[in-house]
Amino acid sequence: MKLRKKRGRALSGFSLTELLVALAILALLAAAAVPLWQRQVQKARRLDATDTLMRIAVLQERFYFENGRYASDLAAPPPTGLGITGTERNYYRLQLQAIDTDAAASFSLTATADPNGPQASDEQCHEFSLDSTGHRTSENASGEDTTTTCWP
Repeated sequence: MKLRKKRGRALSGFSLTELLVALAILALLAAAAVPLWQRQVQKARRLDATDTLMRIAVLQERFYFENGRYASDLAAPPPTGLGITGTERNYYRLQLQAIDTDAAASFSLTATADPNGPQASDEQCHEFSLDSTGHRTSENASGEDTTTTCWP
């Protein structure tokens, strides 16, 4: 670091080499931090799927209490369905499968990452499922079970 005097005061400054070294260190830190940050954002977005599935399960139980069967249509407005068209932030696509459709005795919900959305690159937790018994599952993009990793 060079010191220069101007009117009796000492001034400090940075040389070009010192500035370039500081920028190189900053670039290395950013290169390490950005992927970590992106993984944390993906993990936070997974709550869009799990929260929605849990909310729908509660609504299904209410529907069952009032109608003696589970709803077989998510998008139809009440009293025929639940009136839900997607997850809160639309990171996932929802699918409801009514089992034993005549009596709608049980159901299975699936939230799959929207292929055109920001969660499309989430290979680890690509699909979440929840059924009427409360059984939770999750799969990665290859179809392997990732339940213990993905469900909170």
